[in-house]
Amino acid sequence: MAAGVCLVLGLGLIGGAVAGGWYGRGAHEAASPDAFSAARGLWHTVPVDDLFPPVVQGGGAGPGGADRTWVRVGVAPDDDCAGAFDPLLARALAPVGCTRLLRATYTDVTRSHVTTVGLVFTEADRAATDALATRFDAEGLGMRADLMPLPYAVADTVAAGFGAAQRATWTVSVLTDAPVVVYSVTGWADGRIVADPTPAEEDAESEATAAPAQAGLGHDARGLADRLERGVRRAIGEPPATRASS
Repeated sequence: MAAGVCLVLGLGLIGGAVAGGWYGRGAHEAASPDAFSAARGLWHTVPVDDLFPPVVQGGGAGPGGADRTWVRVGVAPDDDCAGAFDPLLARALAPVGCTRLLRATYTDVTRSHVTTVGLVFTEADRAATDALATRFDAEGLGMRADLMPLPYAVADTVAAGFGAAQRATWTVSVLTDAPVVVYSVTGWADGRIVADPTPAEEDAESEATAAPAQAGLGHDARGLADRLERGVRRAIGEPPATRASS
């Protein structure tokens, strides 16, 4: 965990301060070419609590616009992506490479759900990043159950049993204004196996009737990933004033 403390990216994810701040802004408008390249190294420049805060407030992020609160239960040491994804997702992301992977796992305040959120800092230039984003959109790769991210289980916590079989819903987003892939994956905290996981985009629909959707697991996956994504964009425009030593 000492290595993890030096991870990462000043984002300001807590609370409504980031909510909606980047909506309506073009992807390439958010970052100059220099900022795009500089974003590749942000993973090691700012303390971990600024990237994955101990508590994340999700105003209006729950079903029906209800407020959500997520509590962090663990942060993984920064990694090189090896073994972090199912084989097909690893293959889909291979064209952009992996400089570093950062992950944290959260639970909701009722300790009923657990969510792993992650940032893949890639080796790609803007053209390769655009190509991957276009492919994900055109082929619906982010909606395929055989391309789900893997969770990060945290020993001796409510997320200790959060494994591949417990995945209920997920989201994957390829940013085009930074060499970053943002993802999340959510499951039940009681370790139940989910036979038919569904993407968060479907689970968060008001007419969705499956148990994970009714419980708001899709909202958890989408809400946490959304705040992570907004934070990345905020960091591109607002470089941290203080660099952490690694």
